[in-house]
Amino acid sequence: MPGIVGLVTHRPRDQAERELVRMVEALHHEPFYASGTWIDETLGLYVGWTVRKNAFADGMPLRNERGDVVLVFSGEEYPEPGTTARLRARGYRLDTEASHLVHLYEEDRTFPASLNGRFHGLVADQRRRTATLFGDRYGMHRLYYHQAPDAFYFAAEAKAILETRPELRRLDHRALGEVITCGCALENRSLFADIHVLPAGAAWTFRQGRLEEQARYFHPREWEEQTLLAPEAYYRRLRDVFARNLPRYFTSTEPIAMSLTGGLDTRMILAWRKPPTGSLPCYTFGGGIRDSRDVVVARAVARAIGQRHEVIRVGAEFLADFPRYAERTVHLTDGCADVSRAPDLYVNEKARDLAPVRLTGNYGGEVLRGVRAFRPVIPRSGLFEPTLRPLLESAAETYRGLLRGHPLSFILFRQAPWHHYGLLALEQTQLGIRSPYLDDDLVRTRFRAPAGAVVSPETCRRVIAEGEPALARIPTDRGLAGPGGRLATLTARVVQEALFRAEYLYDYGMPQWLARLDHVASPLRPERLFLGRHKFAHFRVWYRGPLAAYVRDVLLDPRARARPYLDGRRLEAMIAAHTGGRGNYTLEIHRALTLELVHRLFIDAR
Repeated sequence: MPGIVGLVTHRPRDQAERELVRMVEALHHEPFYASGTWIDETLGLYVGWTVRKNAFADGMPLRNERGDVVLVFSGEEYPEPGTTARLRARGYRLDTEASHLVHLYEEDRTFPASLNGRFHGLVADQRRRTATLFGDRYGMHRLYYHQAPDAFYFAAEAKAILETRPELRRLDHRALGEVITCGCALENRSLFADIHVLPAGAAWTFRQGRLEEQARYFHPREWEEQTLLAPEAYYRRLRDVFARNLPRYFTSTEPIAMSLTGGLDTRMILAWRKPPTGSLPCYTFGGGIRDSRDVVVARAVARAIGQRHEVIRVGAEFLADFPRYAERTVHLTDGCADVSRAPDLYVNEKARDLAPVRLTGNYGGEVLRGVRAFRPVIPRSGLFEPTLRPLLESAAETYRGLLRGHPLSFILFRQAPWHHYGLLALEQTQLGIRSPYLDDDLVRTRFRAPAGAVVSPETCRRVIAEGEPALARIPTDRGLAGPGGRLATLTARVVQEALFRAEYLYDYGMPQWLARLDHVASPLRPERLFLGRHKFAHFRVWYRGPLAAYVRDVLLDPRARARPYLDGRRLEAMIAAHTGGRGNYTLEIHRALTLELVHRLFIDAR
C-alpha cells in the first residue's frame, strides 16, 4: 500500500540514509508508483514515501512559505468546501491538490483533528524543534512501528521494517492465535514480534530525535457522548449530511469510476449525486459461470441513470495465474489478507484500466446498519497442534472483551482498522479507494441515533426514494425493495435468500458427507446449478480442481508440514481428502496456505 516510511535516530547519516532507501524500495511495488525521500539531520528525521503517480498525495514533501514546516502525507483528505479559497485569501500558495494541508497545520492548533479522510503523515516543525507522526481517526491508513534502542522505525508496511531489522522476522505467537481464531491480529498487534500498529487517532511527538509524547488527538467518547436525536430528526440529519458531503468524494484530478453492486449502499450514492449521463463509468465484479445478482442488478441501476456499465470477470485467466496472485496478496498486505482475497487483487488490477480512483459503497453496512463482520471461531479440525489451543482461547477472550462499550465504536475503531484493513490495503496497492460512508460528519451523526435504533434497509430505501425514485424501484440482489406489493417483495426475498444460502452450502459450507457425493456427480458439473448466483470466487471447487496441484505443491512440501503449530499428518490427510473429492477443507486450506506463504515470504527470508 502506498505510504510513508522512515526512522527517527541520531545514528550517523550515512547509516540511516542507507536504511531509508531500503525501506522505500520495499514499498515500491508497481511501475505507476512514484517515490522520494526527505531528511532533516538536525531533527534526526529520515522520511520516505511511495505514492500512485498523480494521486492526491503526489508531490511530497509539502512546505510552508518560510520553509520551516515540512509535511509528508499519504492518503486522501476531503476538506470542507471553501477551505482552499479561504487559505488563498490569506496569502498562502497552493500548488498541488494536497498543499492546503501544511497551511492547515499552521492555522489549526488541533491539527490533525480537523482532517477528514483516511491518512497518515509526519509534520516537522523547525520552529518548535519537533516532529509529529499521526494517523487518521479510524486507523485505516495503517502505520507500523518498531522502537529499537538506537532508532524509532515507522512504515506503511511491516516488510519495510523487516528489511532493515532482520531480527524481527519471527511470528508474534499471540497475534498468530488471533489470526487463526479471528482472521486478524487484535489490539494493534502485527503478525511480527515487536512490530506494532500506530493506534487510531494517534499523534506522537518527537523532540531532538527521541519519542517525547504518545498522545491521541481523538477519542471515540467525543462522538459517543453527543446528545441523541429523536427518530425523525435523526433520519433527516443523517440524510442531509450524507447528501451534502457527497460532492467531496467526486472531486479529483484523476478519473473516477464506481464499483457498483446490487445492494443499497452504492445506490444511495447515485440517488443523491446524480452524475450527468455517461460521466461516471460503472463496473461490477463477476464470475465465469453466469451473471450474478450483483451484475444483473448493477447493470439495471447503471442503465436507469444513464451510465456505462462493464463486468470484470474472474475466470480462467485468474486461475491460470493463481500462484502469483496468492503470493502477491500475502506479500503486499504483510499477511493481513489471506489467499482467498487473491481474486480481489486480480479484479482491482483490471479496474485500474478503467480509472485509477474507485468509488465504492464500502462500510455502508457497518456504519449505517451496524454490521459486525467477524467473530472468533476456534478451529476443531485438528489441523493446529493442541499446544496452540491456549492462544486460540485467549484470542476469543480478547475479542469478547473488546465488545464491551459502544457497539458502533467496536465496528469503526476496532473492526474497521483490524479486520477490514487487509482487503483495503490490497485494493489500495492498485487504486485510490473512496467511500463516503467513513465521512467524519456522517459517522459523527450516526452516533446520535436514538437509543436502540439502527438504520434498516427500509430506511436506506427511503433515502434512495427521496433522492431518485427510479432507483428505489429496482430490487436489490437479495430481493429487497422493488415494484409490487408486500407479497411479491417477500417472495423475491425468500427466493434470493434461499439461493444465497444454497450457494454457501455448496461452496464453503458443504458437509463432509455431501462433498463425497458431489465428487461422484462431478462429471455432471452440478456446480453450474448452484454457484455464481451471488459470488464470483468458488474456492472449494477450485481447490479440488484447477488449483489442486498448487495446493499440494505448497502444503505437502516438507517445510510446510514441519511448521511447529501445525499437525503435519493431519494437514496431509486434509489435502488428500479435499483434492481427491472426499471432503471439504476449504477454510483450513486458506489458513494453511496463507501462513505458509507468510513463512516463505517474511520469516524464512531471514
